[in-house]
Amino acid sequence: MPSPRPATPAPEVARDPAAPGTGPDAGARTQADRRPGADLRFHQVRRRFGRLTVLRGVSGQVEAGRVMVVTGANGSGKSTLLRCLAGLLLPDAGEIAYREADAAASGTDDLTDSPLLDAGERRRRIGYVAPDLALYEELTTEENLAFFSRLRGVPRERGPALLQRLDLPLDRPAGALSSGMRQKLRWAWALLHRPRLLLLDEPFQNLDARGEGVVREMLAAHLAGEPGGAGPGLAVLAQPVDVEFDPRWEVADHVQLAG
Repeated sequence: MPSPRPATPAPEVARDPAAPGTGPDAGARTQADRRPGADLRFHQVRRRFGRLTVLRGVSGQVEAGRVMVVTGANGSGKSTLLRCLAGLLLPDAGEIAYREADAAASGTDDLTDSPLLDAGERRRRIGYVAPDLALYEELTTEENLAFFSRLRGVPRERGPALLQRLDLPLDRPAGALSSGMRQKLRWAWALLHRPRLLLLDEPFQNLDARGEGVVREMLAAHLAGEPGGAGPGLAVLAQPVDVEFDPRWEVADHVQLAG
């Protein structure tokens, strides 16, 4: 894996913004250094909450088939960064550029003519796993995914297939799930619509060894491109400590945030 880019109190920057192949529009400028399908680049992202500065100019990039790892102490801004990338929170400064090839429309999985997606489009397209992701407590696991399937226009049978793969009971209310089972349900929700981009905030939290093994396999399959999906996916994985890397993952970048 690449060595982590150490964080500094100000700014949290890894690369020269004037260097070739950097900045959110680098994918449009060069083709040799990116892969087709999907591409996420963010540059000098900054975010404050009142007087508290959480993100001080964070940059990174990841392409289809690869994973970016973000590490840092609690309160360093990992969740804030992922929420900005997801389009759930607007940064105070900086640029976020995400493109997806539309193979169904163009007949090719190539980004050359793909437009940048705004925050609203990112929200609709990404898959998101986070500790604070709310579930409908009174609905069963199957009913939760059936509801989200209707919202996303996904075939209903996709939900039960994911629940079975994650070894989750279909008929148990979400409110009666253990913390590890709830985390598995968050994974099912994130993968339901076969997104190209997964944003994973402490994705192995509360999972036992078997459960973690299953979701690691699912992440590897996502990066490789599952049958029936749009093609190889990409992911941003945030953890408070260094994650144990799976040899099936190709790591594009490691961003370490200052506490």
